[in-house]
Amino acid sequence: MERASSPSQAPHRAGFACFVGRPNAGKSTLTNALVGTKVAITSNRPQTTRHTVRGIVHRPDAQLVLVDTPGLHKPRTLLGERLNDVVRTTWAEVDVIGFCLPADQKIGPGDRFIAGELAEIKKTPKVAIVTKTDLVDSKTLAEQLLAIQKLGQDLGIEWAEIIPVSAVASEGAGRSPSTKGGGGRGAGQVGLLADLLVPLLPESPALYPEGDLTDEPEQVMVAELIREAALEGVRDELPHSIAVVVEEMLPREGRPADKPLLDIHANVYIERPSQKGIIIGPKGARLKEVGMKSRKHIEALLGTPVYLDLHVKVAKDWQRDPKQLRKLGF
Repeated sequence: MERASSPSQAPHRAGFACFVGRPNAGKSTLTNALVGTKVAITSNRPQTTRHTVRGIVHRPDAQLVLVDTPGLHKPRTLLGERLNDVVRTTWAEVDVIGFCLPADQKIGPGDRFIAGELAEIKKTPKVAIVTKTDLVDSKTLAEQLLAIQKLGQDLGIEWAEIIPVSAVASEGAGRSPSTKGGGGRGAGQVGLLADLLVPLLPESPALYPEGDLTDEPEQVMVAELIREAALEGVRDELPHSIAVVVEEMLPREGRPADKPLLDIHANVYIERPSQKGIIIGPKGARLKEVGMKSRKHIEALLGTPVYLDLHVKVAKDWQRDPKQLRKLGF
């Protein structure tokens, strides 16, 4: 009599998935919820992701490497053009593409623009992910699901799946569970999303060591955490104008082994002298708050006490200047 093959004999899968969508469609929040920790910066300001952050989801049957891209948008600056190039290059190299569409916003020209670009990529499986489902009732959600199906039909995209998720309820740290639909709902939905993405990956051994959550250099992640703190609560004109460069990360000399301290020196760059006051705040209060908030996240990320030294500098119109963009890491 033949023995049924046990589930453990199913082939291990590993590969890359990327989330695309308009700015502020919930891509970074989703990445963090799937990985189970903060690897991508989240902000209620659109267009805050500048680096392709990879979050790594480890499972017994698979390793899912999430590539988080900037939101595709109509570029107005050289930085904008470069961010769009990053998105298109990423799409060409991944195993599955997740197109994020917020449940609380009707499909607009920006979504159609992205869907049109996706339609050109024939071989890669595409999954439509309806984000922020905790913000709408079931009728609105059903209408959005139908609208997404129709969008695919109109453009000749065959969705491998259409998946509604609420990442907020499962994000944990720093977020209260969604009041609609109960706090546990999101965690299950995010798990289901991973279950549906895994079969679309190629058979492969793990690509990264167990325990790795991202392959971003620590300095880049530290800079992103500082930028996230700097973005909180500032006026609308500032999000694109802030760049952060970590100049130096060194263990403090002469400290006892059981009391290490990491010295981090970083510069926050803005485009115009008039923006300096906004970032620094009255008597330096805002910059101090940025330092305190980001230091907490940096210490959690690196697992060591940190001394953070922040300076605000002006890099005139850096978004339009190729030399400045290179210097700031773009």
